This record gives sequence, structure tokens and C-alpha cells, in this order.
Amino acid sequence: MRHSVLFATAFTTLISTSAFAADLPGKGITVKPAQSTISEETFQTLLVSRGLEKLGYNVEKPSEVDYNVAYTSLAAGDVTFLATNWQPLHDDMYKAAGGDNKFYREGVYVTGAAQGYLIDKKTAQQYHITNIAQLKDPKIAKLFDTNGDGKADLTGCNPGWGCEAVINHQIDAYGLTKTVTHNQGNYAAMMADTITRYKEGKPVIYYTWTPYWVSDVLKPGKDVVWLQVPFSAMPGEQKDIDTKLPNGANYGFPVNVMHIVVNKAWAQKNPAAAKLFSVMKLPISDINAQNAMMHEGKAGEADIQRHVDGWIKAHQPLFDSWVKEALAAQG
Repeated sequence: MRHSVLFATAFTTLISTSAFAADLPGKGITVKPAQSTISEETFQTLLVSRGLEKLGYNVEKPSEVDYNVAYTSLAAGDVTFLATNWQPLHDDMYKAAGGDNKFYREGVYVTGAAQGYLIDKKTAQQYHITNIAQLKDPKIAKLFDTNGDGKADLTGCNPGWGCEAVINHQIDAYGLTKTVTHNQGNYAAMMADTITRYKEGKPVIYYTWTPYWVSDVLKPGKDVVWLQVPFSAMPGEQKDIDTKLPNGANYGFPVNVMHIVVNKAWAQKNPAAAKLFSVMKLPISDINAQNAMMHEGKAGEADIQRHVDGWIKAHQPLFDSWVKEALAAQG
């Protein structure tokens, strides 16, 4: 008798679980995430994927493409979402691919994403360098020359990331074309060289952003200092942005936010997913911490999956509340 009661209970549980699974809004729907080739963006992308899986969606592994390809693919419906829409940095790419007519973008996923130019603290103090415009002086610029051509070698931004357009525009606007070279290529490899130079006690100048591991290795204020710019100078859609902070300092870039951007037609057909995208929020400090773990060698696919698991476990009530809100939106 006891066995049949247990069996009946198990059977009832199985039926109700199956019924629940059948009711999930994502049942039978495949989601295709996109991200850039920066592996440090995988963490925040997979966190969104996990939320979607809880709604019953079948979520594919993120496809790694350049940002401009991600936006055009999103607009065409070839991919579903991008978790790293930088605003205003990506405004030109966003608009060129169709803007608000093609994309759903509600809520703010990450806030406080800073960027700018830094030099080693030792050189900054020795030569009283506080502003990038000081590199107009060939003697100052030559301090950061790595290849013997007399020009400062700025470790810059990969083509297609958006930051390269700002740097090129500013080098021109600040009259630095004759004294500064904007080095572009594989950013991680170039930064590895820059860090080696720093460790050898040589002057360094580079562009970086947060969240990323660089500022965990070369700590602003301790090892390096941010350079200010003489005035606001942004290209394209960002041209009217005043980058000066309330305290009067100007580091050349506005503080960005990141949105989850989605194919608009898809979002309209999937209200639960759209709600999830709009309510998710991830502290920038958590991304920095995860990126630092990757830099220390825990950068494999399994490592990043573990980092996502760990974050969800540490924030379970919050994560569950996002899923609950999303399910409620399905109606």
C-alpha cells in the first residue's frame, strides 16, 4: 500500500511539473545571444541566458561577432539579444542599424561604466602631467615612445568597438596628430606589453574602460592616474555630449550605461522575456571581480559557467524575483 501511495505522489508531482513546463512562455522557442569577441563580456551575457532558461527558452551559446555585426544581425532577427549595448558609446552603430524602430531597449542592466586615458603615476608626478593636451609638447610625447619614432605610443582601442572613433576624433581635436600614435590591434596583447613596460619602470600611456580587469592590475590612484582632456570632443551621435563632471574634471568620455538590446519584433512576441530584460540589473563591481578571476587564469568556459552559478546562488532571491516578474508579464 505504502509503495502505491509513494508512486501516486511521484506520479502527481511528475504531472504537475510537466504541466508547469508546458506553461512556461519560452517552451519550444530558441534564443540566439550575441556578444563581442571580448570574452570578459560572457559573464553578463550568460546571466541573461540563465534567466531566459528559467522562462523555458532554449538558449544557444552566444555567437561572438564585432559590435557592428551584432547590431545589424539583431535588426535582421538573425540573433535575439546583446547584453552589452553601451550608451552613448554605441549610439552611432545603434542608429545605423535601425535604432528604436528595430530594437527593444528598456531598463538599465549596468551603470557606471567609465573610460579614458591613463599614464603611470611615476611619470605623471615627475613631469607634472595631468592633461592629455600636454602631449602636444614633443619632449613630453617622447617619454611614451616605444618604437623610436619620437611619438607617444598610446595603447588604444580595437577597430569596431566604438572607442576607436572617439580616440581618433580626440587626437585630431586636441592637436595631437603629430606627437601621438593611436596603436590598434589585439587589445589584450597590447595591454600585456603595456603592463610589462610598466613593471620594467618605463612610462606607459593607454586607454581602458570599466568593467575590465586592467584597473585591477594597474590600479588608478596607486599605480596609474587618469588624464583629463582640455575640452569635450565627441564624434557622430555623441557630438553634443558634455563630458565634464559635476566637480569640473573632464576625462573625455561620458560615464556609460549598458542595456540589454533585443530585436523589437521578437520582444513584442515574447513579453515575459522582454520584462526580464527590462528588470535585470548587475553591479559593475561584480563584473570587475569576475573579470579579475578570468585574468588570474580562471577564464575557460567551465570557469565562467561556475562564476554565473556562484553569482545566482549568492543573489538567489533577487534572481528569482526577476523570473517571477517576467512570468507575471506573460499574462
